[in-house]
Amino acid sequence: MSLAPALLDSLQAIFAADALSVEPGECAVYAYDNSRRESIPDAVVFPTTHEQVVALVAVCRTHRIALTARGRGTNTTGASIPLAGGIVASFERMNRILRIDTDNRYAVVEPGVLNADLQAALKPHGFFWAPDPTSAPFCSIGGNIACNAGGPRAVKYGATRDNVLALRAVNGCGEEFRCGKPTTKGATGYDLVRLLIGSEGTLAVITEATLKLTPLASDKRTLRATYADIAAATSAVARIMAQPVTPCALEFMDDEALRLARNHAGES
Repeated sequence: MSLAPALLDSLQAIFAADALSVEPGECAVYAYDNSRRESIPDAVVFPTTHEQVVALVAVCRTHRIALTARGRGTNTTGASIPLAGGIVASFERMNRILRIDTDNRYAVVEPGVLNADLQAALKPHGFFWAPDPTSAPFCSIGGNIACNAGGPRAVKYGATRDNVLALRAVNGCGEEFRCGKPTTKGATGYDLVRLLIGSEGTLAVITEATLKLTPLASDKRTLRATYADIAAATSAVARIMAQPVTPCALEFMDDEALRLARNHAGES
């Protein structure tokens, strides 16, 4: 389905020629993610500012056309697939780290910042951001927030929902708002931050995030333990997590997972 001329004119008023595509071949690149679903959008836009997102949502609402927000498409849920067609907003160009405040232990980033790029920027300061999903080298912070990503470190530090302090976003009416506070404690009002995290773009489009930082450990050791069965392994994990000092990450692999890993990479 092609876009109505009035809608296309409105989009062209917001986005430069290289930030808007209706070419089927280019749109097809944004028709799939890491799930098994696929649906080609009618157009793809590449916002670079919060103001563009506000204007985009308002245009989509006026023309009653679906809008799908997208990070890097590494999710397996199908959340970034434009099943109703319409417009995909890819945030890959909205990728600035706006602030790193080590005194107050937070960073402010745009949604297109890659998890790995943020970790690299934080390391010289002696900090890291806790969420470490499998796709961490190439997934975006916005995608992590949309899906409440976790990873092996979640056992100690929690998932994304436990490591975001504040958000800037645009709701379905095109109204911009902020929620949360750049502090550990924020006891006033509803906790909209935790509500938005994990909502997969269904409640608002996130344009900025204030993230809680954690100091890097001075040293780290890896331990492998083998157990006779799953019951013994789970019992051991329960005892480990009941200790005063807990591991920074835990990963469980059964015999089938080990077999697949060995077939892929060998015994090393």
